[in-house]
Amino acid sequence: MSKPHWRPARASDIAAIDAIAARIHPGLFERPDVLAEKIRLCPDGCHVLAAEEAIVGYGLAHPWRQYQIPPLDGFLIRLPDDADCLYVHDVAVLPGARGGVARAYIATIEQLARASGIAALALVSVYATQPLWERLGFRAVTADAELRVKLASYGDGATYMLRDLAAT
Repeated sequence: MSKPHWRPARASDIAAIDAIAARIHPGLFERPDVLAEKIRLCPDGCHVLAAEEAIVGYGLAHPWRQYQIPPLDGFLIRLPDDADCLYVHDVAVLPGARGGVARAYIATIEQLARASGIAALALVSVYATQPLWERLGFRAVTADAELRVKLASYGDGATYMLRDLAAT
């Protein structure tokens, strides 16, 4: 069996992405059309983890503004012209395929950000994944009242995190 590898996501991958999202994030439902929009708006930021003929994970990222969280299960409509971060919307990998693959996806996203002149990565950590993201260079940001309201939709313990690429 070949080692899983990241490849660009395609519209035809949406059913597999949706199935993984439903399994990994049962409490954070997003419509397939919302996920497909991210691939359409930022194809270079969206990848799937392919193993043989199966998709065992995905990563979705797009340009955005720091300290602003896109609404969960909400359409972006368009990307901001003044983006100052690459927002990692989601990285979800089935349990049997885990083990260093998130690091490889983040390295790809970091290259995209740097090539785009963007000096930060941002994400919302859920399900106690903060230590994983800290190992990948992200740091928790103290949320103001407005950010705390947006984080609440991501569940208890959701944490907004940034990675400054200028410092690495």
